[in-house]
Amino acid sequence: MINFEESMKKLRSVSGYLGSAVLNFAGETLYMDEENTGVDIAYSASIFNDAFRAISEASLDVGFADAAFVETKTHDGHVFLINSAGDQEGDNFSKLNVFAIFRDDGNIALAKMIIERTSHRMSEEIGSL
Repeated sequence: MINFEESMKKLRSVSGYLGSAVLNFAGETLYMDEENTGVDIAYSASIFNDAFRAISEASLDVGFADAAFVETKTHDGHVFLINSAGDQEGDNFSKLNVFAIFRDDGNIALAKMIIERTSHRMSEEIGSL
């Protein structure tokens, strides 16, 4: 099985990181790090996952592909939800969603790059099991 703790290690080291979760496509929590948040990450990630799916449906309704990335920016932070699948299809790829929250003064650009790469790598690992 995949070692989520090790997979998410690089993301946890990014400046401004507060917490994260990895969800399967149905929104079930596979990994969670809420130590620095003071909030229920599993619940928050599930709510964002539902919104993400609604946005994906709306995107399909206007003739575009499924949503791949959602960012919510507030005056004091960022919330990300990235779908690992992107344009990947087939038996060797398992869809995962990575949810992460960061302070506004964090390294947001680096966080987005790491989340995207990490989510793809984890999905490929799960798909090959």
